[in-house]
This record gives sequence, structure tokens and C-alpha cells, in this order.
Amino acid sequence: MNRKDRVTSDAVEILYRRFIKGDPKRLASLEEERANCEVARKIYDLRTKAGLTQRELARRVGTTASVICRLEDADYEGNSLAMLNRIAQALDKRVEIRFVSQKHAPAGVPGR
Repeated sequence: MNRKDRVTSDAVEILYRRFIKGDPKRLASLEEERANCEVARKIYDLRTKAGLTQRELARRVGTTASVICRLEDADYEGNSLAMLNRIAQALDKRVEIRFVSQKHAPAGVPGR
């Protein structure tokens, strides 16, 4: 048994092998969902670290609490760079976007 075919009990690895590995469309979808989740988590973390409620952050950004709530939802796909910049400015931060080479990704499940 070669290294790529090793037996595992890691549920995430098993699901990845069964449903995503070797399928470029599914891999792209997974990466998109990871990015959405990362943005949502980052907004939530920054807001709570600043000790703000969604309503307070919304007021600083010039929007509504429901918009902040949607932005903190990993399933929301309407993030815009303009809105992220407004949130960053309200929290005395700046947005930084990085493009990372996939060639140097760790072996196994991408992004893990």
C-alpha cells in the first residue's frame, strides 16, 4: 500500500477522498466555501474582540445589524471588498488579501 492509499479513520479525510479528490469543480466549491467561512469568522472575531454588538458595528459602518449578521454567516456569499473595507475602517483595521501558491499546499486535504 503506497502512502497515498494509506488507511485512515479521519472522517474529513475519508469524505474528501470520496467526494472531492480528483474533481476540480468540487474542489473549487470547497475552496470558495472555506473563503466565505474565513471572512465570516474574521468579521465576527474582530467585532467581538472590539467589544461591539452587531448593532454597534452596523452604526459605525453605516449599515444595519441585519447586514452585519449576514456578513457573519458563513453561508452568505455577498461579501464585497467595499463593505469589508468599511468594516475594517470602523474597527481601525485594514483589509489585506493574499494569493497563496497551491503548489506549496500541504499534502492530503487542501486547506487543512
